[in-house]
Amino acid sequence: MISVVIPTHQPDPAVLRRTLSGLRQQSHPAADWELVVIDNASTPPVSETFNPVRSPAATRIIREDVLGLTAARLRGFRETSGDLIILVDDDNVLAPDYLATAARFAAVHPEVGVWGGRSLPEYATTPPRWFAALGISLGCRDLGDSVLIEPPPTGGKLTGYPAMSPIGAGMVLRRAVADEYRAALTERADGAAITDRRGGSLSSGGDCDIVLTALGRGWAVAYDPALRLEHLIPAARLSFRYLSRMAYDSNKSWVQLLALHGISPWPRIDPRTVPLRQARAFFRLQAWRGRPAYIRWRGACGTFAGQASLKP
Repeated sequence: MISVVIPTHQPDPAVLRRTLSGLRQQSHPAADWELVVIDNASTPPVSETFNPVRSPAATRIIREDVLGLTAARLRGFRETSGDLIILVDDDNVLAPDYLATAARFAAVHPEVGVWGGRSLPEYATTPPRWFAALGISLGCRDLGDSVLIEPPPTGGKLTGYPAMSPIGAGMVLRRAVADEYRAALTERADGAAITDRRGGSLSSGGDCDIVLTALGRGWAVAYDPALRLEHLIPAARLSFRYLSRMAYDSNKSWVQLLALHGISPWPRIDPRTVPLRQARAFFRLQAWRGRPAYIRWRGACGTFAGQASLKP
């Protein structure tokens, strides 16, 4: 059994229909998988605005009122029973063989606990000319045609974050990893969880938290190029304002994530020094020279904010 979990907050109905259409076309037998849509505090509720009659078999819409992507994913873990869990964003369109490919990889590589594949962009509008200079993926990646596997660290001691680690879009994880991740959250002394997407916040890192937890618990992680999905990117996510916000929020949460796992290369800094550091970075990065430079500066500001937020 495979469980597909779609967390969604205020979804675009047309985009969500494309996501579900991709699932209806899956070659994997319908009797061997289930779909759970986690309505994460949408207003109005998804159940009132979307008719799931034409969705795949065994579809459920479950309400989760605790706002945040991590809370929605955890609810999805609790509400499903499959040996494999596939996390699908509400703007992902899976290739027709995605579920079948995930099942084959699971059988061939029992040592791998979390994996993903290609996430290819479909832009609603042509990106601005300066976008390519940023190097921002917007949840898209293509690491080539070879399977890449990162073994767990020796003795479970993390030393860094593997560059080929799977992203949240289309992430496949074993039920055992999901259970271990839930347990890890409760075991943390302060109950810390990564502040992933929450309402208007563009913080991120919940998927990376899952990867690092799996590695620390003895699982390998992998990239399988046979897994393919399309990421539908609206025009709003290509705007200067959105990308500036994302650079700040994602850099801040990245510092916090690595510190949580004891592998951060950035030390804690005194919060009182942040304004001066930001001012110096403004000139060092020449933020006035154009939108890419300004966005990179906002990312540096987010890094400073993350360092200042770390506990002594």
